[in-house]
Amino acid sequence: MIDRKRLLVPAFAACGAGLATLACSFDPGLEDWPVPVEPAFEQKIASREACADRTSLRRPFYGDLHVHTGVSMDARSLGTTTTPDDAYRYARGEALALSPFAADGTPERVARLGRPLDFAAVTDHAEWMAEVSLCLDPESDVYDTRSCRIGRGDEKTILADLLGLKGFRSNILGMVDFDGRNREVCGEDLGRCRARLGTVWAENGRAAERFYDRSAACSFTTFHAWEYSRSTASTKIHRNIVLRNEIGPELPFSWIDTPNEDLLRERLRDLCLDTGTGCEAIAIPHNPNLSNGHQFSLPYRELPLEEQREKASLRARLEPIVEMMQVKGESECRNGFADILGGEDEFCGFEKIRDWNAPVEDCGDGVSSGAQRGEGCTSKLDYVRYALIEGLAEQERLGVNPLAFGFIGSTDTHRGTPGATDEFDFVGKYAASTEKMLSIGESKRPPVFQNPGGLAGVWAEENSRDALFDAMKRRETFATSGPRIAPRFFAGFDLPEGLCAAADGVAQADAAGVAMGGELIAGAASGAPRFYVSAMQDAGIPEHPGTALQRIQIVKGWVDDDGAFRQDVADVAGGANGAGVDPLTCEPTGGGASALCSVWQDPDFDPERPAVYYARVLENPSCRWSTRRCLSLPGDQRPDGCSDPRVPKTIQERAWTSPIWILPEDASQAG
Repeated sequence: MIDRKRLLVPAFAACGAGLATLACSFDPGLEDWPVPVEPAFEQKIASREACADRTSLRRPFYGDLHVHTGVSMDARSLGTTTTPDDAYRYARGEALALSPFAADGTPERVARLGRPLDFAAVTDHAEWMAEVSLCLDPESDVYDTRSCRIGRGDEKTILADLLGLKGFRSNILGMVDFDGRNREVCGEDLGRCRARLGTVWAENGRAAERFYDRSAACSFTTFHAWEYSRSTASTKIHRNIVLRNEIGPELPFSWIDTPNEDLLRERLRDLCLDTGTGCEAIAIPHNPNLSNGHQFSLPYRELPLEEQREKASLRARLEPIVEMMQVKGESECRNGFADILGGEDEFCGFEKIRDWNAPVEDCGDGVSSGAQRGEGCTSKLDYVRYALIEGLAEQERLGVNPLAFGFIGSTDTHRGTPGATDEFDFVGKYAASTEKMLSIGESKRPPVFQNPGGLAGVWAEENSRDALFDAMKRRETFATSGPRIAPRFFAGFDLPEGLCAAADGVAQADAAGVAMGGELIAGAASGAPRFYVSAMQDAGIPEHPGTALQRIQIVKGWVDDDGAFRQDVADVAGGANGAGVDPLTCEPTGGGASALCSVWQDPDFDPERPAVYYARVLENPSCRWSTRRCLSLPGDQRPDGCSDPRVPKTIQERAWTSPIWILPEDASQAG
């Protein structure tokens, strides 16, 4: 019988060689809390004034739906002390003192956004929220236990010393057990941690309420949210759960009590969506590029057909958007997959976190593990473009598309700094000095190879919870790699050709077609649809003006007669313009555009073949954050990351619209 009292060497022995990088997650053993989590209950939503600024044609709002504070165990263990209140203040444009702090209380630095965000959600890890709170609270019954001393970093285990573990990887040894819960901290019946989790979750919710602007100004919107963080065998299969309003289940679900994504979706359905209480939730899969093929896998295919349809429909209902870009890179596409036809895409090499050490093996139709520690193969289903095509194939097979999603970006900051995507002043994912951020050494995934992350763009009538949440559900969203580019994308069979020259082009497109996230049904006599796409550059701020746009492309995906995945990329506005940037001075060269627009038809359109289209907008090249930081240092004080050829000197920032699906008459995206 397993002794669950302490996490000792045998618990890690099964994890193999990846031990030193916390290679494995723990088997939760299907063990739930001592009493079931209570479903959402009906309550009166706090009233708010009508927004003074509202437009039926919608306008772009920019936010961050992936934010960690010191409430998250990994962030706290690596030096983050910010609270949810701090994060929301920062998102609104207030200054934030960042750890580490000197003995006299002086912070390492003070950070501030150049422009406030429109919305944000703190998404602290549900796993170990309670344990962190208990072990940091001097009034708690377990504050002085050995587990808490290890968890706070006041004491090390022999195992940590032997393996040279530091920070999160060392502190976690005091917090967890074989099933994820430490009985010394939580109590044998887990009741102490269950109660404290409720306290922490309620306080996170109160922070969201404190900063939600319910006045007519509608200047800032917050969402109640958390992260579900399953990382089996160091494979990332995480989701951020975002609630429409303050109505939610009693407790946030973690992988410890909800050990797989099917069960997560079922619990969200049973304890939120179908309770009749006004509870609504979406689950946002994030950075699939580290999932070894698991994030978009469809494990239900051995079940009876009707059960498959039910599971696919629930996934489509709960997962309308996906995180395309964050600090761990971009998840759009990747060159080199043997079974993707259509040639290489010259812009698919953007911020690929898996490319640090060596070429990555193609998983083919299989899956593997270890991506978070730089191991295992990579799958075409680690990238959203090919997951969208997989969804088309599933639609044809099953009658339901479980992978019909739109795009957002976010940061995954673990410093409580939502929206900190400025290449001029990247504050880092965790608390770290400039030297550490730019150093490589023997690291398998050095911070210098990370990116500041992206932003979530939403086209909504106003900046309110309902308007933004409705837009996310209908997938009228876009992702950016950090800049506030504003792209629009419509399709319709009756769109006029002259929309780009029309003062009311957006209004005409909106009336005659569908916006990004929508679908069109093609009849045999309908002809090829027209796509109307436009983009405005990010104007930037006076200290850091925005970068001109280079081009707009439309990306098409489909399944051919042989069942092969096919892709095509077309320049539809702008194009190669000779623009560049001097990596020694960061001075831009060449021309560019402040706005681009096009009305385009697919010359190879087939009304009998389902296809998915989205737009990609590219800026001119500019200096990467690491280049700017290195140039700010004297030559003899620059860490090794400043000269390593594997670290890109420049970056070509971009935005991606959510897709539009063109389907034959007998197909329906909703299933």
